[in-house]
Amino acid sequence: MLKKKIIIVGGGSAGWMTAATLCKVFPQFHVTLIESPNIPISGVGESTIAGIHEWINLVGINEQDFMKATDATYKLSIRFENFYKKGDGGFHYPFTRPYLDNSVYGTNDWHYKKMHKPETPNSNYAESYHSVMALVNENKFDKNTDNRLPGYTYGIDSAYHFDAVKFGNWLKENVCLPAGVEHVLSDVQSIRHDDRKGIIGLQLDDSIFLTGDLYIDCTGFKSLLLDKTLHEPFNSYRHMLPNNRAWATRIPYTDKQQQMEPYTNCTALGNGWVWNIPLWSRIGTGYVYSDDHATPEQALNEFKMYLSSRDVDVEALEFKDLKMRVGLHNRLWVKNCVAIGLSAGFIEPLESNGLYTVHKFLVELTRTLLRSQDHKGIASRFDIDGYNAVCKKMFKDFANFVSMHYAMTQRTDTPYWNDCYNREYDPEMLTEHQSITVGGKSYAFDRLVAKNLVGFGFPPIASGMGYNPVDKITEGIEPKSSKLTQKQLDEIIRRLDNNKDTWAQAVKHCQTMYDYLNSTVYKE
Repeated sequence: MLKKKIIIVGGGSAGWMTAATLCKVFPQFHVTLIESPNIPISGVGESTIAGIHEWINLVGINEQDFMKATDATYKLSIRFENFYKKGDGGFHYPFTRPYLDNSVYGTNDWHYKKMHKPETPNSNYAESYHSVMALVNENKFDKNTDNRLPGYTYGIDSAYHFDAVKFGNWLKENVCLPAGVEHVLSDVQSIRHDDRKGIIGLQLDDSIFLTGDLYIDCTGFKSLLLDKTLHEPFNSYRHMLPNNRAWATRIPYTDKQQQMEPYTNCTALGNGWVWNIPLWSRIGTGYVYSDDHATPEQALNEFKMYLSSRDVDVEALEFKDLKMRVGLHNRLWVKNCVAIGLSAGFIEPLESNGLYTVHKFLVELTRTLLRSQDHKGIASRFDIDGYNAVCKKMFKDFANFVSMHYAMTQRTDTPYWNDCYNREYDPEMLTEHQSITVGGKSYAFDRLVAKNLVGFGFPPIASGMGYNPVDKITEGIEPKSSKLTQKQLDEIIRRLDNNKDTWAQAVKHCQTMYDYLNSTVYKE
């Protein structure tokens, strides 16, 4: 039987992650990746979330090898500052599950504390339930092999920061080419297609005509195959996600011990927010904004003022202007063409979802291809429709999750934030979130987890944004909470405070993330 031929158009992290996945899971396939020598690779996607380990294990990548080659550091959380209110002090979304073994009413113990002690900072929620915050607060890192931090499993509850360009190149040289992936450096001059089959073949600039059984579009926002050739409709998400542009740059360290933090930091400004991603040799940073409220020049000036306030020499930096296409194609797999990465869709950089959708879609793609690997046809109509349904729901759920970071704001101090405060959001999202509080149920947040809305992400985000499912009105409605005595409240608060203190003691022996990486990975 002839080998099934899969052609990937486009390199970068999406293209080489796709090639690495296919050559590892389907060594019987012939995989070709076509990469233009004339199009620069975007290296903005430098942050991942915990699900990356699922893909790392699927491909069989050695962590230390790829980390050292890609400038990588560890990531345990995402911090948000000024999203709730200007000067709010910030809060974290850790990747671990909440520790509830000594709780009375689950995560709502903390909300009773907040209701009766309103001076409690919103950041205390994560510190009370997520043991990994003891590491985060001290810029430390540990894989918790001694289980001193309950609820924290390294291979599930952590992620990476890395240089996306170096990551793609590492996959090419160390995974794909050794496994037989054919690498073609050429521009696609024309694409032959028809209404029945889809893509028939690709005419390259050196008179070569390539044909395949399945074509994968990794051409970024251009979406050369799915959009430009097959004309699959694109659904914009701008109604729920305000930002569509970004300025990006790289800044040097001045103090690695202090600045190399085990989390991505997100700071809201007047027209968007700034990311801060600490890699091993430098810091990646950028300003995500909406051009409905600021011109590129105004946003760049605002970004430079922010960096200057943090003692960064902005005159020594190079800034890159990025345009983002926010939304998703109506179908991601059309006939014999699948889009992976930006060519399929993009939410925005908040919550590090760019590479997340790449590896999640790839996992679904391999599941689908496994069913049809013995057939000349790539997949049945049923399986293709199933792939589209699963990936679209996954994307929409994450987009709703990201939009909540704006929907729940209490800021109206600029036109941008006033727009976020009054913006129309997805009715389905509002219905699911509103259902949490109907009847004043004390298990409100737990119901979100049951609905699979980005796992355990909603409670720390909502708590950080000042949302409390247990308030004075709820206390009067719900029999359980109305019976809460002062003694019981004091005991709840004692247990929460004890969690934080116990975990802080448990990490005293741990190294800073810089020292940990230096001793285990980089060894400089």
